[in-house]
Amino acid sequence: MSDTITSNRETADADQPQQVRAPAKRKLLLTLLAATVVLVGAGYGAYYITNGQYHQSTDDAYVNGNLVQLTPQVSGTVVAVNADDTQIVKQGAPVVTLDNADAKVALSNAEATLGQTVRQVSGLYVNNDFYAATVAQRQSDLARAEDDLKRRQAVAETGAVSGEDIAHARDAVSSAQAALDAARQQAAANHALTDRTSVEQHPNVQAAASKVRDAYLSYARNTLPAPVTGYVARRSVQVGQRVSPGTPLMAIVPLDGVWVDANFKEGQLKHMRIGQPVTLSADVYGSSVKYHGHVVGFSAGTGAAFAVLPAQNATGNWIKVVQRLPARIELDQNELNAHPLRIGLSMQVDVETRDESGTQLGAAINTTYRTDVFAQYGADADAEIARIIAQNMPVARAVAASATQKNAARIAG
Repeated sequence: MSDTITSNRETADADQPQQVRAPAKRKLLLTLLAATVVLVGAGYGAYYITNGQYHQSTDDAYVNGNLVQLTPQVSGTVVAVNADDTQIVKQGAPVVTLDNADAKVALSNAEATLGQTVRQVSGLYVNNDFYAATVAQRQSDLARAEDDLKRRQAVAETGAVSGEDIAHARDAVSSAQAALDAARQQAAANHALTDRTSVEQHPNVQAAASKVRDAYLSYARNTLPAPVTGYVARRSVQVGQRVSPGTPLMAIVPLDGVWVDANFKEGQLKHMRIGQPVTLSADVYGSSVKYHGHVVGFSAGTGAAFAVLPAQNATGNWIKVVQRLPARIELDQNELNAHPLRIGLSMQVDVETRDESGTQLGAAINTTYRTDVFAQYGADADAEIARIIAQNMPVARAVAASATQKNAARIAG
């Protein structure tokens, strides 16, 4: 019995150092854990103070771009479609063609009318010389009649000429004077139609030329060119379809000019400014591909404010919802060319807000979009008008120029 008690005492004495060491080890581990938490907290605090507080990020960001609609300017039946979805078209290339038979007939009629008008107006300039010759002839007739009257009046006292002959001579003078006045009025009326203008600039020719220009534009607009270079999307037009002005036929997306719309929470906008640098990554390429850009502007309102059905907050069960404001980010073109993006792709956005020298409103650059593919129609119409005018007045041009110079000299004199 005593041996058993002694053995238990020895065992208890042996376990006592282990029981003492266990709390010490646990205390050491807790101390190390606390030190680690403090170091991590201090490291994060240092990171936040030096760098973290100057970054705002969001994954609510998507690629956006222009959807250039291809719409007809005249009515017609589609006879050809030269592009389909996913295909690229070059600026100015004919994409859709309409039947132009009716427009061609209208153009031919307008061109014929212009040619006829040019010939008629050219005749007006030629008539200036004709009326001038007529006036000279009437002046000669008047002078001869006046000389006859004077000769008869000189010998009237001798009785060689009767009073009736003198009366007839006087009537001849009056008739010659009236004929001269009529010729002068005709010349003046013709000059009123030709003075201070040329055949090309004559109002009648300009009116006929306007009809040719209108008919030519209607004819040329039966071919629809691509306004920009880009990819075809949402093609809805079919061959044989009857279309009217303004009907959307397809959209052309220029992927070399896309941007990112990043929707930041309203609490993140305090230090965000236009011009701040942005680092982005696309889900389609992963985090290994980085894009760089800068903030170019902020939306004038939140997405909820511009929704089709805006939120109605004047209710009894109102719950506050954090709003988001879209920020537009312009991408580096070289990086965009190396890794193209498509409209609608998701993006990860990180904005560095260290530099707050910019503004949130009023400093955005005004962007202008334009195309010159339709300007060629007007130039071609003017060239066609010039050709018709030149074709219908090869001889009358020199005559009209001479008459114009004479009119100018007469007016100056």
